[in-house]
Parts: sequence; C-alpha cells; structure tokens
Amino acid sequence: MRYFVITGHKAVTTGDFKLDDIAGGAGRLDILVRCVNSAFFLSHNLRKDVEAYLVLEGGDDAPKTVVFKGEDLRYLNPDERSTSSLIRNALLKRVEPGQELRSSPGVYITRMSFSDVIGRLSKVGSFVYLKEDGIDCREFDFPENPIFVLGDNHDLTEEEEQELLSYSPDKICIGPYSLHADHCMIIAQNELDRRTE
Repeated sequence: MRYFVITGHKAVTTGDFKLDDIAGGAGRLDILVRCVNSAFFLSHNLRKDVEAYLVLEGGDDAPKTVVFKGEDLRYLNPDERSTSSLIRNALLKRVEPGQELRSSPGVYITRMSFSDVIGRLSKVGSFVYLKEDGIDCREFDFPENPIFVLGDNHDLTEEEEQELLSYSPDKICIGPYSLHADHCMIIAQNELDRRTE
C-alpha cells in the first residue's frame, strides 16, 4: 500500500462552500483536490493500492480529515469540480469524535487531527517526509507501505513537523526545484512504479 497525508492549513471543514470558488472561499481546497487526482489517476484506471488523507485545518469546525481509499473508490472523475463535490458531500455529514463515516464508496469523513492521522498510520507503514533538504528520491530505497507526508502551499507547522519527526521519518527530495504538492506526489508514485514493475 501507499499512503499520502496532505495538510490543508486553511481548507474549510464545513460543506457550505461554492464549487466555483474552491481556491478562495474553501481555503485553497483546490490544492487538495489536485492531490487526490495525483494520488489515484492512471490514464484509464484508478490506483487501488493508495489511501489519501486530507487533513483540513481551516474554519470553526476544524480539524477534520477526509479519507480516500482506492480499493473501493467510486465516482472519482478527473475534473476538480467533481472531486470537490465528493469532499463537500463528506463534510456535510454530521460526524462525532471517534467516528469514521462513509459519504460515498471509498470516501470517509472523520474528526482526526494531523496528530491523530500520523498516530494511526504509524501502525501500518513507514513515514517518508517530502522535504527540500531530504536525500534525492532517486537514491532512496523506498520502504514497504510508505506513508508520504507533505503540506499544501505551506510547509508543515512547527508543531506538525515535530510530531512527524518524533516517528523518525525518512526525508526525501523530489528534485532540484520546489514543486507543487500534487506534482511531487506524481513523481513519488512514478519512482515507486519503476521499482515495483
């Protein structure tokens, strides 16, 4: 399995945003939407061996985490609007602490924080922190069941980074330039694909 944890530092946690304004009114939810597409889409198929955790930290009802699970994911289309709609439908569910509710096949909503998500995933794989001062991904020996952690258009907060570092993650760099989060994910997936085929 491959896991991705992406923090949306301003991404809203209520479903009252307009689908035409996910970059502004939804707190840069557009970045997370593109990350979902990068996590799952192949040319004519979806990756089944991927889970993506979108940690939403904006608004009065934060935090919440929307989880996409490739093995039973349905109704995911390449356009940003329909992916935003899946996230919004999840956020419209009334979820209590400790619950994980399914909003559509393969999409779940929880009240997990970044710390909760990291703690939960620490039991299933090894953390790989996508960081510009990490080792080159082409020289990196990927672990089994990697858990990739990255921020949106902002780095992890100091508190989030300390939480992650407490699990002694590997740090990898995707390349010589700073890239968008969704592009980093595609490159990481490609590096793994080349080694597992």
